[in-house]
Amino acid sequence: MNIEHILVRYGEIALKGKNRNEFERALKGNINSVLRKIGSSRAKRTFGRLIVELNGDDPNVVISRLKDIFGIISLSVAAKTSHDVHDIQKVALQLMKEETTAKTFKVSARRSFKKTELDSQALNYEVGSYVLRNTDDITVDVHNPDVEISVEVREHGTYISAGKVLGRGGLPVGTSGKVMLMLSGGIDSPVAGYLAMKRGSIVEAVHFHSPPFTNERAKQKVIDLAKQLSLYGGAVRLHVVPFTEVQQEIHRQIPSYYAMTITRRIMLRITEKIAAEQGALALVNGESLGQVASQTLESLRTIEQAAEIPILRPLITMDKIEVMDIAKQIGTYETSILPYEDCCTIFLPEQSKTKPKLEKALQFETSLDIDAMVDKAVNNREPSLISSDSPTDNNFTELL
Repeated sequence: MNIEHILVRYGEIALKGKNRNEFERALKGNINSVLRKIGSSRAKRTFGRLIVELNGDDPNVVISRLKDIFGIISLSVAAKTSHDVHDIQKVALQLMKEETTAKTFKVSARRSFKKTELDSQALNYEVGSYVLRNTDDITVDVHNPDVEISVEVREHGTYISAGKVLGRGGLPVGTSGKVMLMLSGGIDSPVAGYLAMKRGSIVEAVHFHSPPFTNERAKQKVIDLAKQLSLYGGAVRLHVVPFTEVQQEIHRQIPSYYAMTITRRIMLRITEKIAAEQGALALVNGESLGQVASQTLESLRTIEQAAEIPILRPLITMDKIEVMDIAKQIGTYETSILPYEDCCTIFLPEQSKTKPKLEKALQFETSLDIDAMVDKAVNNREPSLISSDSPTDNNFTELL
């Protein structure tokens, strides 16, 4: 039996109608971008499927990398054989015998190539009955089988697999444009970035760094978060923005109870200007309704008025436990909880307005040269491209 293929299944892409080809091409490109780093495997498009030809690569290694690519709902290692029912039966039996703990099974046949002797229902019967006759203590369960033997008849052969590895679903990264993520060192914003990637967005990120109040460890923490996100959406361009002077000026000129509101408004302006330069169509942040003073409806309304492009908030209706669960699943949680302050925690007033008025915010901003502050911060930013190959600060592991 020759295991030289992996079947790639997608869900939502199949609903895209006339745009389906565009999404399939994007997914194929994302898959091959990962495969080139592994070895000789390559993906090709067929009707309703992408098929990876392993070309000698380890299927377990390939699947472990592909399962995190957005747009894929499941993957199966598959053996390829002819259209002859006897060949299909033999391969199916071999695959079933390798499932040593299984007690029940079902056969699911589908044909994109119709010029065969048997239709799908007949294939189910012929393959299933053959497996039953040639195994002991195994029965058919069409509702909840231990193993599902998939038989896919295509023009150039039949692909047979047993079992699936679930993918992350969503849409291929690159099919929904580019967004600019406001990436702090906390739990929420990396999850927001992950969810934006899941909906097909290319994610760049802005981080506000306030030395000496925030140190290099805090900066490295954000680099490591961007590195983890790159596992799902490809390399992340990170823009580290110097923010100390802005915060000091706000501290001098703005009443403390409006300082957070004005700070967030200036952050939006800076991020929006970088987004415009980089071709991003929206901003993304980790705000969740009512979680902190700056995330009440009144605060959100007053703060977001400073930006002209859309602000996407993937976490807006989630509670903290839900966000933490996702952070743990995607591997950002342990880095996010490392004890390094970000710029939002310095100069923090004892009490912030939970219902700030836009008129008041605009009035207070007249004491600041906001255009100059924004331009200086944007021009002095440090951009870098972060990928899964970027170095990690190994000293962090001592704190985990």
